[in-house]
Amino acid sequence: MIGHAAIFLLALALAMDCFTVSLTCGIIQKRMGRQAVAMALTFGAFQGGMTLLGWAVAASFSRYISGVDHWFAFLLLAFLGGKMIWEGMHAEQGKSCFNPSKPATLLTLAVATSIDALAVGFSFTCMGFSRLAAVFYPVGMIAAVSLLMSLAGKYIGVTVGRRVNWPAEQIGGVVLILIGLKVLLEHLTE
Repeated sequence: MIGHAAIFLLALALAMDCFTVSLTCGIIQKRMGRQAVAMALTFGAFQGGMTLLGWAVAASFSRYISGVDHWFAFLLLAFLGGKMIWEGMHAEQGKSCFNPSKPATLLTLAVATSIDALAVGFSFTCMGFSRLAAVFYPVGMIAAVSLLMSLAGKYIGVTVGRRVNWPAEQIGGVVLILIGLKVLLEHLTE
């Protein structure tokens, strides 16, 4: 099994997509509040839940899912990114159309950013996490770090968004597409 420091670094690496998406959403929305907490809780729950799910089905389905999980993440993020770009280009002056607080959008973002966590869960069985009790600590760490990084990203995004007047939706769309490309290229070059 891997040590506590390695688990924390793994959790931090998995949380980077949550941080980036939250930062982008903060720039777009320019406000904190319930939506920031909802986003952080959703991202944390999905990161932890997808890790646990990956661990639970590793023996049965990993050979079927591992070949397409990166395509799924890429397509979800590319779709949302393209939607953000299109809506940003067609929005009324100074008005944002993309709303990451909508439940369907939030769930799509959570699934797309947690595909890597599913893959990490698959790998946990190879790292010596053979019992459910053993996997609780890393799953909890992944969920907690993702939650905190999402809140930090949202706060930083709101702070930046209030100070600068960028075409936030278009930039956010490009960022989502780039995250999707990163996931795709990482898996294709392994």
